[in-house]
Amino acid sequence: MSNEITIVIADDHPIYRKGLWQILGTTPGLRVVGEADNGAAALELIRAHRPRVAMLNPEMPGKDGFDVTRTIVERGWPVEVVFMAVSKSEKLFNAALDLGVKGFVLKESKLEEILNCIRSAASGESFVSPVLASYLLNRSRRAEAGARSEQRARSLTPTERRILSLIAEHRTNKEIAERLFVSVRTIENHRHNISQKLNLRGAHALLKFALDHMTEI
Repeated sequence: MSNEITIVIADDHPIYRKGLWQILGTTPGLRVVGEADNGAAALELIRAHRPRVAMLNPEMPGKDGFDVTRTIVERGWPVEVVFMAVSKSEKLFNAALDLGVKGFVLKESKLEEILNCIRSAASGESFVSPVLASYLLNRSRRAEAGARSEQRARSLTPTERRILSLIAEHRTNKEIAERLFVSVRTIENHRHNISQKLNLRGAHALLKFALDHMTEI
């Protein structure tokens, strides 16, 4: 049936993988077209069947869910990815969303959540386990803070940007002054002005900002 959501499952835990296949296989509108216990085998199944959704364990040994997702993206396959994770790591969660993963559910999630995640991903919509909702809020806050920082950074002069890039290289005021052929006092004044423009406080705030925004300077 053309409206069926076809699925490939990849997980190195056989009991969970087989159990999930049995459950999804009896759910109307869903059809599991293959299952694998590693990333390499999963890629072969995805290449052969082009499922609507690939359900991957992000922490499989060898090629993990991240490796499989990168290959899907690089090859332009029209497959949406859902991660099934044990870990509640916020770092892992953010890395998955940064890669374009459409769904992120915990293995402990209720069946209803897993089904909603699959259907949402198949429709091109995002879904995460409700217990991880705070991670989305944190992402939003960081994005807003980053946008404000970028806006303030655009107010810097070319000289201030140059100084900021040298700060990111861990250059001392004396080294920066020698590089720009000015006095140390002039560099100190520039650092003060940059901190004022960026609304930075604290002894290491300027260095942290410079390191965080190296590619934008």
